[in-house]
Amino acid sequence: MDISARAAAMPSSPIRKLAPYADAAKARGIKVYHLNIGQPDIKTPEAGLEALRGITRETLEYSPSQGYVWLREKMAGYYARFGISVSPDEIIVTAGGSEAVLFAFMSCLDPGDEIIVTDPSYANYMAFAISCGAVMKSVRTSIDDGFRLPPVEKFEELITPKTKAILICNPNNPTGYLYTREEMMQIRDIVKKHDLYLLSDEVYREFIYSDAPYISACHLEGIEQNVILIDSVSKRYSECGIRVGALVTRNAAVREAVMKFCQARLSPPLLGQIVAAASFDAPKEYMEEVYREYRARRDFLLEGLNKIPGVYSPVPMGAFYTMVRLPVEDAEDFCRWCLTDFSYEGQTVMMAPGAGFYTDPSEGRNEVRMAYVLERHELAAALDVLARALEAYNRR
Repeated sequence: MDISARAAAMPSSPIRKLAPYADAAKARGIKVYHLNIGQPDIKTPEAGLEALRGITRETLEYSPSQGYVWLREKMAGYYARFGISVSPDEIIVTAGGSEAVLFAFMSCLDPGDEIIVTDPSYANYMAFAISCGAVMKSVRTSIDDGFRLPPVEKFEELITPKTKAILICNPNNPTGYLYTREEMMQIRDIVKKHDLYLLSDEVYREFIYSDAPYISACHLEGIEQNVILIDSVSKRYSECGIRVGALVTRNAAVREAVMKFCQARLSPPLLGQIVAAASFDAPKEYMEEVYREYRARRDFLLEGLNKIPGVYSPVPMGAFYTMVRLPVEDAEDFCRWCLTDFSYEGQTVMMAPGAGFYTDPSEGRNEVRMAYVLERHELAAALDVLARALEAYNRR
């Protein structure tokens, strides 16, 4: 029996595909420093944990398909603090930001429709496009100029009668790039000119490490009905496991379509919504401390990386990832080798091969994505291990 063509075309996650090798290394007693995945080690807000401990329900029921109104009200108040004016009815709670992306694709794109992304981009976007039969077209950005947005003409060259949407991630995963106001206006003008959807993944808005303002797609005038905002509490509150995200749009037709998929999957997580709603009440000192910690980790990792011979990373201005160029021809082979054949003092490092973040897998072959989600003493050890691994790999 054959699997479906769709399943055969689905790419493996560059973030998780090497996990069996990491598990085997751990079984051999090797400590693995996980720089491959954006799993924060920072404590979840106490308000969220207390809500979890305080659950007294005797029945764990379905929640409404759109999500509980008391959570959507909390979300609307949260967005208002960023100058985003939406009502609770314009918010749909999803099982993480990933489900929000998938439902947006399924609601807005027909098989054969095209969606424009910047390369490199979050790897799961490609998987979701394949799931709904859409075609991803990429505007290439480069590590050499910090992954800045190319001229508007590069977008125009890709637009065809089948083009339906542009998808951005701001601040960006995997590059950490932060779009400028001018770049966001450039995207707005393209969206308006061609009447496209603008899907904007903004789950890292709290983590901006420059004086530049945060410009949401929801701030852009004249395309209010075109914008679909993707959000999640996973990284903001270190709550990846509760699987609570959101799809936000003022477009009633899109919301009606999304709700059909929401009803088909019944409901978002009950317990996750309880924890998320409480977490929105975390004191501002919580987010301030989290922000300071990630910024310090970024500075520490970038300084260490760029001291290693042949290694280069631009300085990310947001999120908690960076794309890194290594002095190797095949970063995936190197990443695998680090887990199967190398250790230093019982330690090794796990990274996400960069090619998996490009629409064309021949790109980014000497790059990796790193997530600076470890404490600084662990980052120091990981940097030492990486430097020794590169030296050993290249003298084989």
